[in-house]
Amino acid sequence: MTTGPAGVPSVSGVDPLVVQRRTVGVLSGSVALAGLGVTVGITVGGLLARDVAGTDSASGLGQTAGVLGAAVIAVPLSRISDRAGRRAGLAAGYAVAVLGALVAVVAAAVSSLPLLMVGLFGFGAATACGLQARYAAADLAVPERRGRDLSLVVWATTVGSVIGPNLAGPGADLGRSLGLPALGGAFAVSAVVFGLVAVGLLALLRPDPLLLARRLGSGGAGPRRRGATGVAVRAVWASPGGRLGLTAVVVAHSVMVGVMVMTPVHMGHAGGPAGTTLRIIGLVISVHVAGMYLFSPLVGLLADRAGRRTTVAVGGGLLLAAAALAGTAPPGAAVQLGAGLLLLGLGWSCGLIAGSTLVTESVGADLRPMAQGGTDLLMGLGAALAGVVGGPLLAVGGFGLVSGVSAVLVLPLAVVWLSGMRPEVQRPR
Repeated sequence: MTTGPAGVPSVSGVDPLVVQRRTVGVLSGSVALAGLGVTVGITVGGLLARDVAGTDSASGLGQTAGVLGAAVIAVPLSRISDRAGRRAGLAAGYAVAVLGALVAVVAAAVSSLPLLMVGLFGFGAATACGLQARYAAADLAVPERRGRDLSLVVWATTVGSVIGPNLAGPGADLGRSLGLPALGGAFAVSAVVFGLVAVGLLALLRPDPLLLARRLGSGGAGPRRRGATGVAVRAVWASPGGRLGLTAVVVAHSVMVGVMVMTPVHMGHAGGPAGTTLRIIGLVISVHVAGMYLFSPLVGLLADRAGRRTTVAVGGGLLLAAAALAGTAPPGAAVQLGAGLLLLGLGWSCGLIAGSTLVTESVGADLRPMAQGGTDLLMGLGAALAGVVGGPLLAVGGFGLVSGVSAVLVLPLAVVWLSGMRPEVQRPR
């Protein structure tokens, strides 16, 4: 081991500062491209499930299958990363997403809801990869820049994610030209995009950031026993900062999904030409996604400068404001719904970035991949539950009830935030 610029250790002539810049660039490019495929699928997935099943309640099931897939697949992907590095884990996840997208195309063609659920479950692997990419950006980051480096990868998702929902219309045209139901064409686009991302990561994410970080720390993954994910999550929960971070990530994602997945269905009740309605829905979701990702660097800077705990509190307040604004909007109030979903995205960004940074800092490098995978599992399960009850809540009490129930989920975050927080959780270690 030698010493590089600014006294940073290097291995065999490899400068980790240079590798970190390259890593953030490659990860940012991958999630930017993948965002096209992910968000176009999110936009039409619930609508396709509704069309296949013939009921609004099924729209929640469609989105929940994708969220649940992202949650469950996060753990095996983290195990692959733990053993073979981030490159292998991310490429494997996008390969699964390609298969899921292709199954969704077939399900649309044969009008099979069970097959669509399987496809959307596999499609969720792309979301899991996008989320785990943020952790890869933190592997080699110095503590005082960890929040910003993580947030830069989150921010890069803006490029594809804002454009993606607006490809719903062209995707429908592609579907019809292929002899498929209109909404099935979007998933064909997603399959091609995910395949390109997987190949790009295999070729460019070198050296692997996690493996290099372990070499720099003279540590390794060590032998893994059954229940390793549970052990890692318990280690996170044992730390005050980790406990706040874990709660922030789970709550922010659950509230966001609970409101967001029912918004297209709610807006669809406004009536009007189908093509026009789909374009307006795409615009509103684009505004929401911009809130999630566009301001991420500022959120990362806030987390590094003002503290993780302060950023989590800001996120909680934004989530409550979003639920109140969106929940009182009628189906045709696109401007009010867009404003509410913008705040919803900002609240999610604060909770995810500050919370993920706290989780990463709460355990050592040997436990991080499993702790991160376990965190994303819990985050996805919470969001899946929020999504699956969204359809019945919408049917029973309308969009206001969906937003109100989602807002109640912020209470556990407030309890953890208020219960015995120590000053050190605001500073990177």
